[in-house]
Amino acid sequence: MTKNKKNKGKLKQKLTDKYRLVVLNEDTFEERFSLKLSLLNVFVLGGFFSILLIVLTTILIAFTPIKEYIPGYSSSKLKASAVKLTFEADSLKQKLAILENYTKALKPVLTGEITAEEIDSIQNEARQINIEIDDLDATPEDSLFREKVAKENRFAILNNNNNSIKVVFFAPLNGIISQNFESSSKHFAVDIVAKKGSPVKAVADGTVIFSGWTAETGYVILLKHNKDFISVYKHNGNLLKQQGDFVKSGEVIASVGSTGEFTTGPHLHFELWKGGYAVNPTNFIDF
Repeated sequence: MTKNKKNKGKLKQKLTDKYRLVVLNEDTFEERFSLKLSLLNVFVLGGFFSILLIVLTTILIAFTPIKEYIPGYSSSKLKASAVKLTFEADSLKQKLAILENYTKALKPVLTGEITAEEIDSIQNEARQINIEIDDLDATPEDSLFREKVAKENRFAILNNNNNSIKVVFFAPLNGIISQNFESSSKHFAVDIVAKKGSPVKAVADGTVIFSGWTAETGYVILLKHNKDFISVYKHNGNLLKQQGDFVKSGEVIASVGSTGEFTTGPHLHFELWKGGYAVNPTNFIDF
């Protein structure tokens, strides 16, 4: 016991013994600076500065662009590039599918599987029933009329100027409104909370003018209606319609989800626009 006490006393004495650090002028030996230290002081100061260095390094990495150079962190520029490449890959996939279908249809002609007689079979059948092919040719007036009718049928919503048609809107989703339309805070929509996977319906007849993914609002679909109305559905779980599709009022176009960086949980962010201006959906729809 006495030996242990002596060892502890020696260790305590070594830690608390004072040492003097003196800085002298080399030529005149004049004392410039002096400091009294002990081993215990050195250990405490060293530990403090080590912890301070670790904290400052962590803050520097976490809150500055330096973290982008550390493996495991992704930059905002990289995310934007990834989204852009995703859209480009999707476009290339569609173009490749069109090219494959075209090649598949052209292959029988190039390989000789379809002969000239088979291509002209319609002419042979017409001759057999005493119909002259020249009689089937349309006059210039008929061609212009057919083109006009085709445009009206294809772009019925865009070309419809009949203001007497009244647009009736229906609720896109049954749920609880968590946030109303607030133009002061630039929240030009109503947020409707519902169970994930619930069907999202078209508020009126219209044409899909956009159906795709955005980084901020996830899966988004836009419909154009009569009288220059546009309805917007954001944060969907998945989309059931593609751009160019015509949908009827009440038809399911998507499902409730929680996609996008700005989402706050499963809900539908619904916007209604009229002539390029956002309008309060509750003035037109009974939720």
